[in-house]
Amino acid sequence: MLNVLVFAALPYVSAVLFLLVSIQRYRRDPFTFSSLSSQFLETKGLFWGSVPFHLGILTLFFGHLLGFLFPRQMTLWNLVPVRLFILEASGLAAAFLTLFGLGGLIVRRVSTPRLRTVTTPADILVYLLLLFQIVTGLWVAIALRWGSAWYTQTVVPYLWSLFKFQPEIQRVTELKLAAQLHIGGAFVLFAAFSFTRLVHALVAPVPYLWRPNQLVIWNRLRGGARF
Repeated sequence: MLNVLVFAALPYVSAVLFLLVSIQRYRRDPFTFSSLSSQFLETKGLFWGSVPFHLGILTLFFGHLLGFLFPRQMTLWNLVPVRLFILEASGLAAAFLTLFGLGGLIVRRVSTPRLRTVTTPADILVYLLLLFQIVTGLWVAIALRWGSAWYTQTVVPYLWSLFKFQPEIQRVTELKLAAQLHIGGAFVLFAAFSFTRLVHALVAPVPYLWRPNQLVIWNRLRGGARF
């Protein structure tokens, strides 16, 4: 029964919450559809936490996505041991980079009084869920070797079965505990996504890539005032 709840029901509950809450939140309170940056409260620690975290998490995300969209091509890639090793090593390095960045962000928020004051329960939930995913992901990578090889043969077919509304949960219930926790944790994170500041990922400032540079000019008046 627990397997049915986690691997058959929870994915659909997560998807419904993600869609409905995201749409409602954007329509009713669009200002909160951001990361609610705390850079003006503290800068140095933010750089050393945010940059490695985002580099690592984006690498992991697109690695999982490529395996999901192109399982056959990834399987063929992994037939060559050297390429499999490179892919596994890259994923492991990205996971440690993500953990390093998240650890820096947590330490920054805990050690900075001004940040502790503005920290909400939703922020704490985000940190806990992300930490759980990274730790279980590292557990999978270290204890269940060559994940990119069996991922395309077990998890990917299971995920596609969800889209067909015919969940093949036996594909994941036979996996080791580490993998089951990682998959279940992903669904919980997905369900909580729209209730937290993680929604800023849905409105990433992509136009900034091609927007013309802005020139900021400070004019100093007599008496020291500036505008």
